[in-house]
Amino acid sequence: MDGQVVPRSKRGGPGMLVLTPTRELALQIEQECSKYSFKGYKSVCIYGGGDRRAQINAVRSGVDIVIATPGRLNDLQMNELINLRSITYLVLDEADRMLDMGFEPQIMKILIDIRPDRQSVMT
Repeated sequence: MDGQVVPRSKRGGPGMLVLTPTRELALQIEQECSKYSFKGYKSVCIYGGGDRRAQINAVRSGVDIVIATPGRLNDLQMNELINLRSITYLVLDEADRMLDMGFEPQIMKILIDIRPDRQSVMT
């Protein structure tokens, strides 16, 4: 994250996105990402069934890492509440499971809005 070309202060959104199929996995990943708060990285967990307003407020306050389920992220994206153009690092965790669960349309919409020169990892 420190090696990005555009500094955090000049980005219009988060620098990293982790997509996961379930809320439980998203919360586990968010716990791990919170360990990097000593470097000043802020993370937010976006998932369906959670407090939407609180998630929107967290995104608007400025975050570096977004951990999300495809459905809720797509909802925020469609309502222009989150800017994905600054995403440099993309992680699709359990990508096969997300496809099995029918998230392909949401994932495709998300990928279209992320910059094309991103680094991607699929597990």
